Amino acid sequence: MDEKSKTLRLEVITPDTSVFNDDVEFVLVRALDGDLGIMPNHAPLIASLSIWPLTYTKNGTEKQISVAKGFLEVSGNKVTVVTPAAELPENIDVKRAQAAKERAERRLENKAENIDVERAELALRRALLRLDVVKTFSGK
Repeated sequence: MDEKSKTLRLEVITPDTSVFNDDVEFVLVRALDGDLGIMPNHAPLIASLSIWPLTYTKNGTEKQISVAKGFLEVSGNKVTVVTPAAELPENIDVKRAQAAKERAERRLENKAENIDVERAELALRRALLRLDVVKTFSGK
């Protein structure tokens, strides 16, 4: 079995940049209806993603990317994730993520009439995701 048949291409893109583009052995994402594990030569698939870490395995090592919703397509031994925001652990600004978390928590605690609760909850989830990915995979 050649090396190429043991991997698949993973590409994570945002409106601004390509965050990740490399061959990996396995991809795990959280879709709106549950977790999806994708191995090489997976059947074609399209899914909506939740705010959750995308986990991938490369050279036997598990790593994560912070993904804030989006869509996933599997086609031709390639996984493409299109998301409004994604960050590798080493690129996450911990102070900024912590400040966003605290800001969202304050908004939710104050319960002012003019607050968009859903937006504040989503901001909190994104901040917590970023902090979790950093803590788990960068050692910061």
